[in-house]
Amino acid sequence: MGLWTLVQAQPAEVEEAPVTRLPPRAELASDAYQELAVRLRAEYLKPPAQWPAPTLDPGVTLVELGLVPPAPHPKENPYGKEKAELGKLLFFDPRLSGSGEMACASCHDPDLSWADGRTTSFGHGRTQLKRNAPTLLNVGHVTRLFWDGRAASLEQQATEVVMNQDEMRNSPVRVAERLGAVPAYPGLFLAAFGDATVNLQRSAMAIATFQRTIASRSNKFDSFLKGKPEALSDAAVRGLHLFRTDARCINCHMGPTFSDGKFHNENLTYYGRKFEDLGRYAVTQNPADVGRFRTPTLRNIPRTGPYMHNGLFPHLEGVLRAYNAGMGTIRRKPGQENDPLFPVKSPLLKPLGLNEHDLADLRAFLESLAETPLRVRPELPLDAPK
Repeated sequence: MGLWTLVQAQPAEVEEAPVTRLPPRAELASDAYQELAVRLRAEYLKPPAQWPAPTLDPGVTLVELGLVPPAPHPKENPYGKEKAELGKLLFFDPRLSGSGEMACASCHDPDLSWADGRTTSFGHGRTQLKRNAPTLLNVGHVTRLFWDGRAASLEQQATEVVMNQDEMRNSPVRVAERLGAVPAYPGLFLAAFGDATVNLQRSAMAIATFQRTIASRSNKFDSFLKGKPEALSDAAVRGLHLFRTDARCINCHMGPTFSDGKFHNENLTYYGRKFEDLGRYAVTQNPADVGRFRTPTLRNIPRTGPYMHNGLFPHLEGVLRAYNAGMGTIRRKPGQENDPLFPVKSPLLKPLGLNEHDLADLRAFLESLAETPLRVRPELPLDAPK
């Protein structure tokens, strides 16, 4: 039994009726693959504006792949060294949670690539949450936070998590009381904000400032972009080309962060089932948004599994095979003929017909996005024994 068979056996929303799948295209001879890599390497060592034309669907506007610039800081919460340092302290401080046992780092652990390695995260009292914790890498470039985009800023996102009853289950009053009772915190808030007032709003601003400093580090793809042709293997070069052309990944995973920042339906809603999650619809109440989730970054993707909003796929191989099949397609059941909330899969998802060699090359490219690990020492609560 292969990995794709195992994935299909899980209670995911997969085909209820046969769909047209493309047979794998013919593989090339070994020397032909080598020749292809040589030609593509020469093409992709040119400036990105001269790269081969990507395969884009109508209406898709390309933002080309590239190096990640520094994250912008909003004018209402400008960067300050003292503020970022305070935010790092708060990020690891469990006093932000009602139980006093959870911190931001509980779900976004730097040792786990700023995620938590779980299918879906645990919240207050070990509540099993519905969604996978996405990495915070380059989160300062994200304009709509959470998988469903319900927060418009990192400051709002931090506040909502602290107050969410299933997550950190705290309140502004309790946060101010707990942090204010720590002798060192008022002075740190004074240095960061100009006066010693300690509250949840400022805590969220400091955490957001720290999060905007969580940026990409060295990886093989970036080294290749900087003019080091040996940084990518032949397989990864072919995978880069597939990513932008026949594999169609570039339609959603574009730009320096490998995300269009938009919301798409991949038919993983569990519609009408126990684990139903309608995604962005819960925010907008627009039937067109049923099942849509934000495109995640692919930077450091080999180290940020499990994958998808519900953590369905434990390994990259399963993800690639699912996309190669065009993802699942469900059929309306009796009584659903006129259901306005019936999930409609994104038209960007289509059977690809990639062969085993193609899939291996595509995986090699994705593995080139793995970043040099950064050891971040967790900050102890300020009044903890040293």
